[in-house]
Amino acid sequence: MKYEFHPAAEAEHLENVGYYELKRAGLGATYLSNFEATMNKICGFPSRFPVEKKPNICRCKMEKFPFTILFRESSGMIQVLAVAHLRRRPLYWIGRL
Repeated sequence: MKYEFHPAAEAEHLENVGYYELKRAGLGATYLSNFEATMNKICGFPSRFPVEKKPNICRCKMEKFPFTILFRESSGMIQVLAVAHLRRRPLYWIGRL
């Protein structure tokens, strides 16, 4: 299964890459690698992840970074709604539904 970003989710994802790369050279690439590994898990079996908001918004935490990926499956595609920091602005992404 493939995935696509909500435009706002893509922007925050790219901001995260830039932020970590500025913190330390190569850390942005590590973030990106961890994000891709998380998306591979999601795309491989999306129904195994807990529902964050009914009816079909699920979440999956990244392993090495403090983010959770909020997504939904629709027409055989995963839509990434947010790459949300675990300790900031809960539910800010609701307007993207």
